[in-house]
Amino acid sequence: MVQKILSKAYKKAKKINLDSNAKLIFFSDCHRGDNSYADDFSRNKSTYFHALRDYYEKDFTYFELGDGDELWENHHFEAIFESYKNIYILLKKFHDSNRLHMIYGNHDMVYQKPETVKKLLGSYFDVITGKNIELFKNLEFNESIVLSIEGFKKNILLIHGHQADFFNYVLWKLSRFLVRFFWQPLQNIFGIKDPTSPAKNYRELIKVERRIKKWILNNNNQMVIAGHTHRPRFPKPNELPYFNDGSCVHPRAITGIEIENSEITLIKWHTISHDDGTMQIIRTVLEGPERLETYLT
Repeated sequence: MVQKILSKAYKKAKKINLDSNAKLIFFSDCHRGDNSYADDFSRNKSTYFHALRDYYEKDFTYFELGDGDELWENHHFEAIFESYKNIYILLKKFHDSNRLHMIYGNHDMVYQKPETVKKLLGSYFDVITGKNIELFKNLEFNESIVLSIEGFKKNILLIHGHQADFFNYVLWKLSRFLVRFFWQPLQNIFGIKDPTSPAKNYRELIKVERRIKKWILNNNNQMVIAGHTHRPRFPKPNELPYFNDGSCVHPRAITGIEIENSEITLIKWHTISHDDGTMQIIRTVLEGPERLETYLT
């Protein structure tokens, strides 16, 4: 069934054509929450904002591969927006310049409904003016996107990755219920992790990766960039082209994937401390760059 789900996602994916000079940044699994002690994104909010602003100023196109907003643990989006208003305003700049593409994951699966996207992200209430202000006009979320880059025979499939996770795709509402009312309280009180999450369960993580790689092998080595597992993956040229951008909730860093000058690179943004007590946010290359033609020919 998982193989059929992945094939369906590929067939119905939104098609985007890009020229060879395209500059792209892929992040996923931000899990933006309410800035409380249970919000894993809060410790990386400054790092993420700094990285996002840098990509905006350098004319990158932003792709968010699912689970951007944490809508399982948080019942009300307003609290998320107020916690990270500066980030949403920056994302709006990407959107207004046609450089924003969003994919929904299991934790923001409700965005598969356009009316929900419009309700939550279409506008926000400004307490200073007492008026509703437009946020993301006509923003759409897709389950999958296929990128066709000028000069290459093959294309790139973008997914969140929960398509290879039956419990978090087909039974996502049950999974959401268990997280909200069972696993989250146990984690907060006793530190017990959700065993159904591949990000917190290594055995589930390996299963998800194995299923995606099986699909890639059965589909002419189709290149895939995904998230979901929170584990960054960057294959060698002789390996199956399964990439994973990691997440933005690592303990001390955020990871992502860049495409620039027809090269692909796995990067992280993190903070370093200097002897004078100051902190600096820097970008570090983890793997690559590798020529895209290595994976798309």
